[in-house]
Amino acid sequence: MEKRYILALDQGTTSSRAILFDREQNPVGSVSREFPQIYPKEGWVEHDPADIWSSQFSCATEVMARCDVMPAEIAAVGITNQRETTVVWERATGRPVSGAIVWQCRRTAPLVEELTAGDWGERIREKTGLIPDAYFSATKIRWILDNVPGARKKAEAGELCFGTVDTWLLWKLTEGRVHATDRTNASRTMLYNIHTNDWDEELLERFGVPRSMLPEVKSSSEIYGVTTLLGPEIPIAGIAGDQQAALFGQGCFNPGDAKNTYGTGCFLLMNVGTGPRTSENGLLCTAAATVKGEAPQYALEGSVFTGGAVTQWLRDEMQFFHDSADIEEMAKSVPDSGGVYLVPAFTGLGAPWWDMYARGTVTGITRGTKRAHIVRAAEESIAYQSADLIAAMERDVGSPIRSLRVDGGATRDSFLMQFQADVIGKPVLRPAVRETTALGAAYLAGLAVGFWPSREALTANRQPEEIFEPAVSEEKRTALLDGWHEAVGMAMAHK
Repeated sequence: MEKRYILALDQGTTSSRAILFDREQNPVGSVSREFPQIYPKEGWVEHDPADIWSSQFSCATEVMARCDVMPAEIAAVGITNQRETTVVWERATGRPVSGAIVWQCRRTAPLVEELTAGDWGERIREKTGLIPDAYFSATKIRWILDNVPGARKKAEAGELCFGTVDTWLLWKLTEGRVHATDRTNASRTMLYNIHTNDWDEELLERFGVPRSMLPEVKSSSEIYGVTTLLGPEIPIAGIAGDQQAALFGQGCFNPGDAKNTYGTGCFLLMNVGTGPRTSENGLLCTAAATVKGEAPQYALEGSVFTGGAVTQWLRDEMQFFHDSADIEEMAKSVPDSGGVYLVPAFTGLGAPWWDMYARGTVTGITRGTKRAHIVRAAEESIAYQSADLIAAMERDVGSPIRSLRVDGGATRDSFLMQFQADVIGKPVLRPAVRETTALGAAYLAGLAVGFWPSREALTANRQPEEIFEPAVSEEKRTALLDGWHEAVGMAMAHK
C-alpha cells in the first residue's frame, strides 16, 4: 500500500494532538484532547504520565479512524513535545514512580539556589547554554529521587528510567524496547553538555543523577524504532522538543532565521548555525533540530513562561468568559487597556528577567476599569513579553530582526498579531499552516524515511497567509513599553 502520510504527535502542556500530513504538507486531519492539570501545592504543577500517554495515543488512533487512513499508509511517526517536563518510571514495569513534574513547576527553586551556589551557576551555563532555573529537568529528577520513598535506591541499582515527554512516549510506543531522546530535548535537562554533545559527568554528580537513568541521545531525524500499537510496523523517525520542532517547521534552516511560537508559553528561537553562542542578555543557547549525519546546529532562545496560559486563567479561574475564542472580541471592545497592565508571572519570569520569585501583578486599576480592560491587558502581556525577547536577541546578535515568523494556537487571534507588530515595530508573518510545531515533527520524520527528498523541497512554495504591518507611531510604542516595564518592576518586587 502506498505510503501517503506522516503522523505527527504533538504532546503539549495542556493538550495532546495528532495530525496527519500528506506529501504536499497539508494537514488532512487533526484530533486534539485536553488533559488534567494537577496543582498539589502553590507553585507546583504536575501531570499524570498515564494521562499524557492515553490522551496522545487516543488522538493518534482517532485521527486515523476519522480520515479512514490505514496504518500501512503511514510512512513514519514524528514526535514533538512539551520540554523539560520530567517523568521517572520503573524499567521493569514501565510504572511511573510519581507524577510528571511539569516545566512550569517551581518546587525546586530553593534546590536550584543551593546547587548553583559559588561558581556553579556559571559553570552550568558554560556547559549547557542554560541559565540555572527550576524550569529545567535536572532538579526535578533530583527532587523525585530525594522525595519518593525508595526512588534513589532503585535509581542507583539501575532500576529507574528518566525521560522528558518524548522519551516517555517513545518508550510506550515501542513497548519498552527503546529508551532514547534527541539532542533538542537532552539540551533542556541542564545535564547535557552542548559542546561535547553528551551527558556531562560532572553535572550528573553535582545533581545526584545516576547515568543509568538517562536515555541514549540521537539526532532529531533518524529511525528510533518501530511501533506496532497502531497496526503493522511504523517507524518512529523524528523527535524534537516543541520549540525546536517549530523552528524546523517554519523553515528556519539558516543562521539568522527566527520564529516565535504562541502556546501555553511563548518561545522565540533564532538559528545561529553550527557553533554554540553565549548570550549576554538573558537568553539561552540550545540545540536545534538536525538530521542524522549533519553537524549539530544551535539556536538562541528566549522563553516566556505564561503566554496563552493567561487566557486559560481568565477563563477557568476568573471566569471572565466561557470560550477562549471570545477573548479577541472582548479585547477589541475597548479602545485600549485603560492604563491597565497585567504581568502574568504566575510561575516567575523567564527571559530576559529570570526571576523565579516574581509573581503575577495587575497595575493601573481605577474605578472605571472594566473586565474588558483586564482581558485586553492580558492579551497585550503576551505581546509585551515577546517584545522583550526580541529586543534581547537583537542585542545579542548585533542586528535587527527584519520580520517575525509566528505560529501556535494564539496566532488565530488577529488582534494579538496586530498588537505584536505594533509593539515590536516589525511585520509579523502568519503562516497558512499554523501548527508548525507538528509540521516540524512531520518534516523530521519524513526526511528520515525519504518521504520528502530535501529541506529545499519543503520550503519551495511556502507563502505567509497574512502579514501584519506595524500601525502605531514610535512615540506611542515607546510609551506602551515604558508602562509595561514599570509593571514588570512591580512584579519582581515580590522577591
